[in-house]
Amino acid sequence: MAAAAYHDDHMRSLTCQRLQLDEIWAFCHSKAKNVPEEHKGKFGYGDVWTWVALDADTKLVPAFTLGGRNSAVAWEFVADLSKRLANRVQLTTDGNQMYLNAMDNAFAGQVDYAMLVKRYGEDNVEGSRRYSPAEYSGSEKKIMTGDPDKKHISTSYVEQQNLTMRMGMRRFTRLTNGFSKKVENMACAVSLHFLHYNFVRVHQSLKGRTPAMAAGLTDRRWTIEDIVMLVEDAENSQNSN
Repeated sequence: MAAAAYHDDHMRSLTCQRLQLDEIWAFCHSKAKNVPEEHKGKFGYGDVWTWVALDADTKLVPAFTLGGRNSAVAWEFVADLSKRLANRVQLTTDGNQMYLNAMDNAFAGQVDYAMLVKRYGEDNVEGSRRYSPAEYSGSEKKIMTGDPDKKHISTSYVEQQNLTMRMGMRRFTRLTNGFSKKVENMACAVSLHFLHYNFVRVHQSLKGRTPAMAAGLTDRRWTIEDIVMLVEDAENSQNSN
């Protein structure tokens, strides 16, 4: 877990201004309806959600958490994010009500927080056959805490990152047999994805820079070789101990 350890160590004292939060679904071992009786209710069997925070300005992903889609994981995710920030920020989430108490717990009101609640038309497709949202019909911006700038109440960038994640990792591709069989392997893959996303992947909107460069975490674009060396150094350090 060298990638996760590096992320944890270096995503600290960040000066982000506007953050967008969202969750992306995948499954591990089997879909929820097919989980064996002896494994029902255990994390790592069935639905696994990746909770993601993204900086709208630098496109940096400062925090992510794998878990269920419940209040406990929401608290864990938002609390972890809050500890990585050096200043007050504006946050936008979707209409997931689990964020409300998590925000109060982590920021105690010291945040400019809004929800972007999207509305969809009727969905007549059975849940097990539904692979995309129902038709979008509109949205509402709800100010929850503080004084967020309404023109920056958006989740577009984090949703685009989720699409990049789903297109770039076969474990997240729908209707394939490439899903993760062990949640530990899934966690490693997600950590590597975000290390690459933050330090290697160039964004056109950042004028040829990576998110980590735009955020001032590094002065150069990493290569795949840098990631390989990071992993090898971590393995050698672990073996020497």
